[in-house]
Amino acid sequence: MSEAGFVVDLARDGIDGMHLALTGEYDLLVLDVMLPGIDGWGILQAVRRAEQDIPILFLTARDRVEDRVQGLEMGADDYLIKPFAFSELLARIRSLARRGKSKPIENLYIADLELDIIKRRVTRSGQRIDLTAKEFSLLELLLRRRGEVLSRSLIASQVWDMNFDSDTNVIDVAVRRLRAKVDEAYEPKLIRTVRGMGYVIEVDEV
Repeated sequence: MSEAGFVVDLARDGIDGMHLALTGEYDLLVLDVMLPGIDGWGILQAVRRAEQDIPILFLTARDRVEDRVQGLEMGADDYLIKPFAFSELLARIRSLARRGKSKPIENLYIADLELDIIKRRVTRSGQRIDLTAKEFSLLELLLRRRGEVLSRSLIASQVWDMNFDSDTNVIDVAVRRLRAKVDEAYEPKLIRTVRGMGYVIEVDEV
């Protein structure tokens, strides 16, 4: 992190981490959920009870939708599921730092599509769309990284917590099923394939 130009304080357990978070002045907190002494949830709660709106990025091996919803409800700003590439961690940190202090995102939008993270509800043109847990996670990832082309390997690691096997078409099948639900009956089409690279959700600017 220091080599990337950041000034960093490191806490190796939750007790020191909470002390630093509550007494220091930081532009961003990166929290591991599983910390000795006090876990990441406890630090998050303490920071938000102190009415600090500092952006918080969670690092976690827990990929269940319920865990991510819990974190967002408690006030986390972003999630990165292990294992992850350090370059992606840097990109997420820079994005949150640019955004500055903010409230956690509860709704994601593009065109007439809306995803309610807390209620786990998706609508388009006011019509409710029922998604499976994996489809919801896939759509959430696409919307959080709106305009970015996401590789199959990144999608596999973030949504399925697995290494991408080029011999499997699980990602392509999942995207195809998601498209059928959120794009097929609507205009404009939002989920696009970038040949040889991956998938992106975007809308052409008029």
